[in-house]
Amino acid sequence: MTDRPDATAVEHARHEIVRMGTSLFARGYVHASAGNISAKVGDSHLITPTDAALGFLEPDRLALVDARGEQTAGDRASKTLTLHRRIYAADPTARYVVHTHSTHLVALTLAGVWSPDDVLPPITPYYVMKVGHVPLIPYHRPGDPRVADLVTDRIADRAADGTPIRAVLLDRLGPVVWGPDASTALAVLEELEETARLWLLTDRRPELLPAHAVDELRSVFGAAW
Repeated sequence: MTDRPDATAVEHARHEIVRMGTSLFARGYVHASAGNISAKVGDSHLITPTDAALGFLEPDRLALVDARGEQTAGDRASKTLTLHRRIYAADPTARYVVHTHSTHLVALTLAGVWSPDDVLPPITPYYVMKVGHVPLIPYHRPGDPRVADLVTDRIADRAADGTPIRAVLLDRLGPVVWGPDASTALAVLEELEETARLWLLTDRRPELLPAHAVDELRSVFGAAW
């Protein structure tokens, strides 16, 4: 077990988290103190502090948590720490996790998702390619540790089906997305939120991509759908 993560890697992850938070805030994907961001560095994790405003993060105040889940530096870790740590354990490719209360995705849960297994249908090629299947996680209070079980069960189920997921949508609370690096995680979140916006703006009536088009995206781009 590695108790001391590489200092250079930690510093890089700190600045990536701050960069992500600033970008999300500037473009209206987050507001007030809603949402959180984390990074896996070796056996340790960095996560935004509880009630932190993501647009105004300070690198040295991010919470550093060791492999045992004990905080070793920074302000008090976000109450969603358990969920983040469980996602990293369930998907070894994950290095960054982002949770926001993005407006159109929260609105989607209020208006009604397409289905519990796929909150949005395949209406654009980039949604199929860059996001893939996104299941709905039933409502639990913010920070409820039971959510981690539901999310990791979904990750395992989809991996077993050969269609690994990159995101889930928490009912009334917004998306949780993850990726192998900060840019990929951000891209998944952005494509997911913008597809929800398109779906709602068109009154949830667009025709879906036909099956042959989805098959082509699988064969040409390796889409996990």
